[in-house]
Amino acid sequence: MKADTLTASSGHHVDDEVNDAVRAAITRLVHNREVGADAYTGPIYFMMHNVSREERARELAAALHAAPHGDLEPLNRAVPPTA
Repeated sequence: MKADTLTASSGHHVDDEVNDAVRAAITRLVHNREVGADAYTGPIYFMMHNVSREERARELAAALHAAPHGDLEPLNRAVPPTA
């Protein structure tokens, strides 16, 4: 799956907090072996391969779609931050 900030909308800017949150979530997914080690963590686009189940892939795709628009809640539900 892939999400990119280039097509979000003209003049749309993804702030550092969102980039950091998505990058950290993808890093946790790689560490937990939920996605392939070749995941790309932005900042222009985010990409993950080898998600084991379609349902999980859809959940992560929805979270990645919401995050660049400032809604980190789906991402935090899908990939809870570490304490």
